[in-house]
Amino acid sequence: MSSHADMPSDASAAPGALAGRREFAGLAVLALAALLMSLDLSVLYLALPHLSVALGANSTEQLWVVDIYGFMTAGFLITMGSLGDRVGRRKLLLLGAALFGVTSVVAAFSTSFWMLFGARALMGVAAATVMPCGLGLISHMFAHPAQRGMAIASWMSCFMGGLLIGPVVGGVLLRFFWWGSVFLIGVPVMLLLLLTGPRLLPEYRNPHRGPLDLASVALSLAGVLLVIFGLKELAKNGWAPVPVAAVVVGLVTAVAFVVRQRSLRDPMLDTKLFRNQIFAAAVIFGLLGGAVQGGSSLLVTLHLQTVEGLSTLGTGLWMLPPTLGLIVGLMLGPGLAQRIRPAYVLAFGMVVAALGYVVLSQVTRTGGLAPVLIGFGIVLFGVGIPLGLVTGLAIGAVSTEKTGSASAVMQTGSEFGVAFGIAALGSVAAAVYRTELTDGLPSGVTTEAAQAARASVEAAETAARSLPSPLGSGLVDAAHDAFTAGLNTVALVGAIVVLGLAVLSVAALRKVAPVPPPPKPQKPASGTAAAEAPAQAG
Repeated sequence: MSSHADMPSDASAAPGALAGRREFAGLAVLALAALLMSLDLSVLYLALPHLSVALGANSTEQLWVVDIYGFMTAGFLITMGSLGDRVGRRKLLLLGAALFGVTSVVAAFSTSFWMLFGARALMGVAAATVMPCGLGLISHMFAHPAQRGMAIASWMSCFMGGLLIGPVVGGVLLRFFWWGSVFLIGVPVMLLLLLTGPRLLPEYRNPHRGPLDLASVALSLAGVLLVIFGLKELAKNGWAPVPVAAVVVGLVTAVAFVVRQRSLRDPMLDTKLFRNQIFAAAVIFGLLGGAVQGGSSLLVTLHLQTVEGLSTLGTGLWMLPPTLGLIVGLMLGPGLAQRIRPAYVLAFGMVVAALGYVVLSQVTRTGGLAPVLIGFGIVLFGVGIPLGLVTGLAIGAVSTEKTGSASAVMQTGSEFGVAFGIAALGSVAAAVYRTELTDGLPSGVTTEAAQAARASVEAAETAARSLPSPLGSGLVDAAHDAFTAGLNTVALVGAIVVLGLAVLSVAALRKVAPVPPPPKPQKPASGTAAAEAPAQAG
């Protein structure tokens, strides 16, 4: 098998060269794989009761089956980004696709909790190859900045769409098939990637990179896993010694990882990347943007399920229209950046998102679905405008041999941001809920019912069943009002944060020029500049 440029890309692709049909076909396969990888983060939500019956999994085990996939994906992103630069991004991507397909079949036909748990963990490791290697290959395939921006936006549209349609796809499959079917949908896509990847995707590796430093791998994995685990546990169960200790130890481990990278001649992560102002601003943008979006998305979803009384499947279906706003924003951003400086495009998107958060801050218990969906749709549209653009700016700001590591850092930062946002903003919403409920409890509610209701809105609904009908209904209404107040508060926090990001984008990126539009080719492109380079054995 030959490889297009088993060397740094400046030797294999002319800067600004236009991509051809093969690159766009390769992008379609990569985007479809990204959709399936992200879909697996949420496709299990409706299958949890079935796991309890089929495998005897208790509630804790069910949550671990869901979470281990995301934990392993986040934990291995930096490692896989660095490994892809060393062994070849296409090679590692195809190995990950093969592993994902095999473990998906194992998960579908699991006969015990531990068998399913192990399969899901390995699926997460495999998924970690798709993000950094996929984005790294896209930056190599699409050398022209305008085409690269559109390609990244298309890839991220599929990735984000997969996160939101997971419950819908899971619900449809469970309506007609057994619980294991939710794992098999990825197998045909992985087979397609394995069959077409060697022809459609160029190979890229940096022959000057040395072997992976195993101590760095261990420190990276431990730091990410401990922090993500601790934040998720804090979001689920509130403040407790174990998750707080996990976050603290994870942060200390992460610092040790950074210190070690600075002492190595060939580090797994080049900390000099953060000296680049564009890249550093993009990471901050992804971290804080992911935090407010993750926290607000969780609360909007819970509002639809608790206050509006929708099922998980119904919630997923009603979330599709706002998702379309996200996709429209994603595709709009790169085009705007060809006419307007990217800093002002990013700021515009954040101002739009702030308007959406203001709408959410005015939602009431009795207002119905429309204000929630309209407000959240505006948020996602505004967030979508910079989402693909900022990733493209970050990757375009570093040399091609570092794009794998850069994309891994961007994705890991977003994962941290989402987990932190869910924990921090979830805690804010919970504090507001308890305060508002205490002030709004109807007279006559027993002490036991009041104490139970303060735990969560679901607990309030359960406690209300033990009370006389009028009093129980009053308790439920008070709980729904309190939960809505928490959503309102988080929305206001979100508005403040995204407006701060608008200021950051103008301050840090105002000197970045608009992206030049791709020139119209004089004749149809028949291949890539990378393909025209002297091929080497892969």
